[in-house]
Amino acid sequence: MSDKKRVLILCTGNSARSQMAEGLLRHDAGGRFEVESAGTRPSAVRPEAIQAMRELGIDISASKSVEEFAGQSFDCVITVCDSARESCPVFFGSARRIHRSFEDPASVRGTQEERLAAFRRVRDQLRLYLAELTQEG
Repeated sequence: MSDKKRVLILCTGNSARSQMAEGLLRHDAGGRFEVESAGTRPSAVRPEAIQAMRELGIDISASKSVEEFAGQSFDCVITVCDSARESCPVFFGSARRIHRSFEDPASVRGTQEERLAAFRRVRDQLRLYLAELTQEG
């Protein structure tokens, strides 16, 4: 049995924020955590999210549905958008629930560079947040 804490990161689409957070936490503190991400209504991972993470040498790919984790136990469930918090399934039982909403970079309009800048900004905000969160325990 592993001593790693199990963490699930939820967002609505699992196409950007939760995917980036999963990749960051696995990369930055993966030795301490078993990390998954999922969406309450999953969709394809955004190419801008993949590119922003690739810049850090982190590969993110397939989106998963929260239903895939039914019946599994987690030490912590982190929601990174208000919609996911509101529709977070109750089957996670006694897991510690943590919420902080981040801007949806997929909603930013403009040039490719402006959209990519939004993904980078949210990526960097997630990285700082997760670093602070993991220092707390």
